[in-house]
Amino acid sequence: MNVSDISKAMRTLDICMLTTVTKKGLLISRPMSNNRDVEYDGNSYFFTTDDTDMVENISENPAVNLTYVDAVQQLYISVTGKAKLIKKREKLESHWVDELKQWYPQGLDQPGIVMIHVQTRRIKYWDKMEEGEVKKLLLSGKK
Repeated sequence: MNVSDISKAMRTLDICMLTTVTKKGLLISRPMSNNRDVEYDGNSYFFTTDDTDMVENISENPAVNLTYVDAVQQLYISVTGKAKLIKKREKLESHWVDELKQWYPQGLDQPGIVMIHVQTRRIKYWDKMEEGEVKKLLLSGKK
């Protein structure tokens, strides 16, 4: 599989588990929606609010993992990366979709709304009996 294959697969996998590291070094995962906002180039985006444990974890340690599962197709994707928090409205607008209003009824005017940007460092996948790693990844325009 290559980045294009991963992107195509991720469009059909709305929910992933986003894992962060706590102050005590514990791993904690929670479900996050990519809102089918996938033109995957090694960057993932998620919305949340700045009062969550997840935001606190990322502020202290930006190392994260995203896990995507399609049990029917037997496809498993593990994305290891570095997260940063984005609050600039222009950046949030570029990834906003109306479906997010179910969680954020005030839209981008929701108090404390923030976007998590995960830049991929490594992708491992398991596609039925095949295991692999995406080695050539375009990260922010770099090869």
